[in-house]
Amino acid sequence: MINSFLLAFAMYSKIPMPKPDWEPEKMKYVMAFFPLVGVAVGAVFWGFGALCAYLSLPGLFRAAGLTAIPILVTGGIHMDGYLDTSDALASCQERERKLEILKDSHTGAFAIIKGGLYLVLSLGIWSAVPDRLLPVAAVGFVFSRSVAGMSTVTFKNARKNGLLATFSTAAEKYVTRAALGVWIVLSGAGMVLLDWKAGVLAILLVLVAFVHYRIKSYREFGGITGDLAGWFIENCELVLGLAYAAAACL
Repeated sequence: MINSFLLAFAMYSKIPMPKPDWEPEKMKYVMAFFPLVGVAVGAVFWGFGALCAYLSLPGLFRAAGLTAIPILVTGGIHMDGYLDTSDALASCQERERKLEILKDSHTGAFAIIKGGLYLVLSLGIWSAVPDRLLPVAAVGFVFSRSVAGMSTVTFKNARKNGLLATFSTAAEKYVTRAALGVWIVLSGAGMVLLDWKAGVLAILLVLVAFVHYRIKSYREFGGITGDLAGWFIENCELVLGLAYAAAACL
């Protein structure tokens, strides 16, 4: 359990951790602890927003910080998957070639275009989200990772090897699914209790993104990979931001 906790943070964040053991048999519960990375991201996110409000810092500076914090805390691992997947989807190649593009270390033009567009949209979204909804947004980082973690232990893997395949193969799936189910319920309920309009809208949009993720990954790649999971998390965080911005107008 302790090793799985350390692995979750070592792999999915830049928070310093003692060196974990990467033996497959000691990776069984990594996904069960994955939402805790969202707790760390949400805490920094909320804290920065509160600091900006306390110091009356400019709105553009606040929005830029809120855009950057999820990438900085995670080391950009999910954004890397988003960019790789953007390149693969834009290639219009056969399935095997798309999987090869996911593994390619080079960055294509479509990844740069999509990445730039994502950051601009995120900047605009966070500039429209009021301070009162930042606690909801902080919990949203837990919710997105809980749903993404559930996909890794329920969806088919596109490859028989790779880090995601290792995690999902090593996972004690029934225990992990149960733990992630608890995370989903608690974080979803937390968002609704903090602001019911923002919470309900956020859950609905993530559900739509989840269905789209399942259909797209199976159709285009024959299953999911670590890059696709990162792509889904980034899409989740964008639609969650849209939900908060829309709720602020209701």
